[in-house]
Amino acid sequence: MNTVPEGIDPAVPSVARIYDYLLGGKDNFASDRAAAEKLIEITPNAREGVQANRRFLRRAVRFMAESGIRQFLDIGAGLPTQENVHQVAQKAAPDSRTVYVDNDAIVLTHGRALLADDQRTIVVDGDLREPETILDDPRVTKHLDFTRPVGVLLLAVLHFVPDDDLAERIVATLRDRLVPGSAVAISHLSFGDLDENTVRQGRELYTRTAAGSPMPRTHAQILRFFDGFELVEPGLTSTEDWRPDADEPRLPKMPGVDGYSAVGLLR
Repeated sequence: MNTVPEGIDPAVPSVARIYDYLLGGKDNFASDRAAAEKLIEITPNAREGVQANRRFLRRAVRFMAESGIRQFLDIGAGLPTQENVHQVAQKAAPDSRTVYVDNDAIVLTHGRALLADDQRTIVVDGDLREPETILDDPRVTKHLDFTRPVGVLLLAVLHFVPDDDLAERIVATLRDRLVPGSAVAISHLSFGDLDENTVRQGRELYTRTAAGSPMPRTHAQILRFFDGFELVEPGLTSTEDWRPDADEPRLPKMPGVDGYSAVGLLR
């Protein structure tokens, strides 16, 4: 990345830009690349994990669109890359509308530039920790009709909310604004086979980012986020194992963190 938006310190790594680097993107700084390489050193499957998460995004959005959902709210969207939510949704249903929400200035700048000519997709600034401000944002309510089903995506973001009560309240607040026929897709880090020392190193690495340290959770803890939703088969499972496409690559087993993912329907 050659240009630095106003207000951005390139010496401070960003979760969105670390993720971009792990996906093979170019919208990152030296600090992001160094942090990502350190993460790979600590957890060798880090790159494979974010790739698996991206494939889950594609499958989850496609499932929602095929289920009749035409509105999507992606919170913590990250930098635009291949097969973004709006592209997957519009491929399945051309009239789909999407709102991307993030609080990273580079994400907002790049997203708005990319989507300037797409009237069905907008990018707004917002903080996951304050879901009411997102739901009540006039830009969001103008673009999405909450009296009709909405597909909410919370992909690899809830583990950056370490307080369990707050994380559960965030999802409950979003759920309570949705109507039957809506859905939520969640992917979340788990501890995998890492020992406590390795988990500590990984969390310390992220303390230098604005998002703070991630909090991996157990299967039972993540399952609580789906209270009030009906889990779509196969339920809450390894991210790779949620309805994989036949032609998808299967990642080799490597020591590191794992992730759980699921889609829940509101009946």
